[in-house]
Amino acid sequence: MAEPVAGARYVVEADGGSRGNPGPAGYGAVVRDADTGQVLAEAAEYLGHATNNVAEYRGLIAGLKAARDLDPDARVEVRMDSKLVVEQMSGRWQVKHPDMRPLAAEARTVLPAGHVTYAWIPRERNRAADRLANEAMDAGQRGRQWEPAPRPAAPVPAAVDEPVPAASAPAAASEPAAGSAPRAGWAGPADLGTPTTLVLLRHGETPLTPLKRFSGSTGSDPGLSEKGRWQAERAAEALAARGTVQAVVASPMLRTRQTAEATARRLGLEVRIEEGLRELDFGAWEGLTFAEVMERHPADLTTWLGSAGARPTGSTESLTTLAQRVARTRDRITDRYAGQTVLVVSHVSPIKTLVRLALGAPPDAVHRMELSAASLCAVQYYRDGNASVRLLNDTSHLR
Repeated sequence: MAEPVAGARYVVEADGGSRGNPGPAGYGAVVRDADTGQVLAEAAEYLGHATNNVAEYRGLIAGLKAARDLDPDARVEVRMDSKLVVEQMSGRWQVKHPDMRPLAAEARTVLPAGHVTYAWIPRERNRAADRLANEAMDAGQRGRQWEPAPRPAAPVPAAVDEPVPAASAPAAASEPAAGSAPRAGWAGPADLGTPTTLVLLRHGETPLTPLKRFSGSTGSDPGLSEKGRWQAERAAEALAARGTVQAVVASPMLRTRQTAEATARRLGLEVRIEEGLRELDFGAWEGLTFAEVMERHPADLTTWLGSAGARPTGSTESLTTLAQRVARTRDRITDRYAGQTVLVVSHVSPIKTLVRLALGAPPDAVHRMELSAASLCAVQYYRDGNASVRLLNDTSHLR
């Protein structure tokens, strides 16, 4: 750690989180030199059972104390993605909740009045503190406390009103270009920062699932069966126990929305709908079994199985256009939730496509994967464009 300079200017980035709200909670805080962006101190702690807001305030207090320990006369700019804490500490909002009042009062006493200012930043620009908070929660759920590790210095984030650059659109091609194939290499999280993790959950069974009937985006849009609802609850239970999911997105189809809502309810999250996660349009094959399609449309089925550019009879989509749609959706999700763990509830074809794009496998690889109802897969995406498949067709939560 660098030696402080008397009367220095620091930036404190602070965050807190709760897996359940209330639930297992922790905070993280980083102190940087305001001129160089060099990390001077880090703090994190597992809090046990608490709310998000309590954890955020505790992170703020820890960050201010760490800055005070470096220099009691320092001028500090606090940057947080909690608008509630920023507005309350800036004096623009009242602190009404009884659990927040003593924490806000304590935060005001850490440094002299007038030495601290507050600024809101988007969540994606508070990744260092968010990472520390998650490390603290992970350690706490293993029965340990967080311990600091040496980390490289990083540049201080841009001013709060500077726009975040928009992601570039993927190039138009027969195969999606952006991040579709992993680069070779052995770089890990320490080299590439916190990856964005997509936990891919196939929806639970519908009445059509055990009959093995084609069920795409233009058919009857069935809901979950009784067994499907049971599967959705078991998946939700397992994901809540892991405690890592920070956001939930889902296909607009009824079966995926119902599956996603089971987990979202347990975690106190909202379900964000992504149109690009819908199932393939199976056209005239909707509702038919494989044998029935082979009997009625044998040439079309054979062509479809052998060519990614072929479409099911009467369909508007091929596996190639599906891959382009799914890749665009993947890029939107990983940009929006950079460095976070996101539950993505979708269907057989989109999930298989995400896995095969991460592997850099050819389009016909989707025909060689098994994906059970309510199964889990996981893919991590690093900022250099690399991807790592961490899990495939896990159904252990259903046993």
